Amino acid sequence: MCNRFSNSILAMVVALFFASGVSAQTAAPPADQSKAAPKAESAPAPVHDLTGVWMMRNPPGSQRGFTNYTFTKDPPELTPWAEAKYKEAKASNGGEFTLKTTNDPVLTKCDPPGVPRVYFHPYPFEFVHTPKYTLMLYEYDHTVRRIYTDGRSLPKDPDLLWMGTSVGHWDGDSTLVVDTAGFNDKTWLDRLGHPHSDQLHVTERFHRVNFDHMEVEITMDDPKALVKPWTTVFYYELRPKWELGEISCSGDYLDFSNFEK
Repeated sequence: MCNRFSNSILAMVVALFFASGVSAQTAAPPADQSKAAPKAESAPAPVHDLTGVWMMRNPPGSQRGFTNYTFTKDPPELTPWAEAKYKEAKASNGGEFTLKTTNDPVLTKCDPPGVPRVYFHPYPFEFVHTPKYTLMLYEYDHTVRRIYTDGRSLPKDPDLLWMGTSVGHWDGDSTLVVDTAGFNDKTWLDRLGHPHSDQLHVTERFHRVNFDHMEVEITMDDPKALVKPWTTVFYYELRPKWELGEISCSGDYLDFSNFEK
């Protein structure tokens, strides 16, 4: 319980760090692992099972381009429509705008983050499988996704939702492929303000490498906003002793009134 509480406090600090615009421009290099004590190898991944609480953890030696507020070191190629929308964004994470002057909808309105921006919130999520669907429970702001795994297809004319409509299927024994569409256009793709339209289609491949580790490949495809698909990979580690806490966007755990002083 103490370790879990400490990690939650740390996550809160990281959240403030991101929002204040003083986050690092690139991920910190991995620590020297040559002096680290050897760790026991993880058990094999179970079949068709992602159950548990997962937390982002960049493995030593990985070269992902995650920079704390966007997906890759190189920005995506935007359409003229998206370029105009992007110029309207006043993101606080680059340092140009403060919490008082940003127009980030998550920070100013407590809007849901959408997919895939939800992955930038430094809190864990949990997978819960049922015969009909898989639930993704995010610690951040009680966010819930229902991924239907009963063989249905994406609806041809879906309702436009904050988190979209998701369907999933297994590719082999250890990779859950999730297709999501039907987004409204009120969210940003990342913390910098890259926009998307209601034509956004997100494909996530949750690959459980072994019992303790998972890779999440995310592809964003939006012909109205992106000249070509935008792809990234995030890494997660199982936290078997953790339970999700309550993190509310309302700020009941933080006093933002003193943040600018």
